[in-house]
Amino acid sequence: MKRNQISLLALTALLAAPACADDAALREQAKGLFEVIPMQAPQLADNNAVTRDKIDLGAKLFFDPRMSKSGVFSCQSCHNVGMGGVDGLETSIGHGWQKGPRNAPTALNAVFNIAQFWDGRAPDLAAQAKGPVQAGVEMNNTADNLVATVKSMPGYVEAFAKAFPGQSDPVSFDNFALAVEAFEATLITPNSKFDQWLTGSDSAMSEDEKAGLKLFIDTGCASCHNGINIGGNGYYPFGVVEAPGAEILPAGDTGRFKVTKTASDEYVFRAGPLRNIALTAPYFHSGKVWDLKEAVSVMANSQLGAKLEDKQLDQIVAFLGTLTGEQPEVMHPILPARTTETPKPVQMN
Repeated sequence: MKRNQISLLALTALLAAPACADDAALREQAKGLFEVIPMQAPQLADNNAVTRDKIDLGAKLFFDPRMSKSGVFSCQSCHNVGMGGVDGLETSIGHGWQKGPRNAPTALNAVFNIAQFWDGRAPDLAAQAKGPVQAGVEMNNTADNLVATVKSMPGYVEAFAKAFPGQSDPVSFDNFALAVEAFEATLITPNSKFDQWLTGSDSAMSEDEKAGLKLFIDTGCASCHNGINIGGNGYYPFGVVEAPGAEILPAGDTGRFKVTKTASDEYVFRAGPLRNIALTAPYFHSGKVWDLKEAVSVMANSQLGAKLEDKQLDQIVAFLGTLTGEQPEVMHPILPARTTETPKPVQMN
């Protein structure tokens, strides 16, 4: 080997060494704050066994608009699994074309959240599944009407019996919720660039993306957005340092206070999970911000009192882009046929 070739190899190794050391140090720091999305659905906290029969039933119920009183809206309407688990609207449209009060959170990776909804009023996905069904501004149905609808279709009766074997009356509102929960538990997005990097692949993230991760940690973003879902596991006031303007934080929505009736919970919300955040605009519970870079700037100013430079914002946005994982490929299920006994949809005014 020629001397200049040896020198070139030595120089390359010298230049590479600090980068590897930096990667190792940053990875060690990140491992203390974040976790990797698993490749399979986790065991549910409420001991709802995730079986194939239950998942298949839950998928049917998730996609079936007949679970709404009008026959127009399904869970999929607001949590579109082909669009990052959201509907891409400021706030969702429900029964009677009413606008909901808050932006629809993503259903993807929701199983990893500490609780469901922006205010955490549902402890798990099963409890969450019951809410929109009965909300007048959403699906505007009742538990009794939903059960009557399901029981009128032999295909559903058979599917419930398979999903909940041994029960004398398996078609119930509780079992509806458990089946939807089991399906939603499968809506996870593993193998993101960040997860690949966190498990040891230095080349999975670019230098700008790594710089963005370091800024995300050092600026303080990770104090609220951490854990497996990079958020979704704690409650914080919106506007710790400086309340954002009314164009972002409309007056009247007092957040978790509506649940706890505790004064210290006024304008407190669950920290939004940041997995797949590049896919889920618009942002915040109000859905008022459509640009991710603007959302980062708002949070830096309002929550941390940090005035980030343009390049720093770009780097954090670059890092957030690495949180997009493999999207679940869900085939729209064939739904059981209605019968003459199936309650007719109620026309919307």
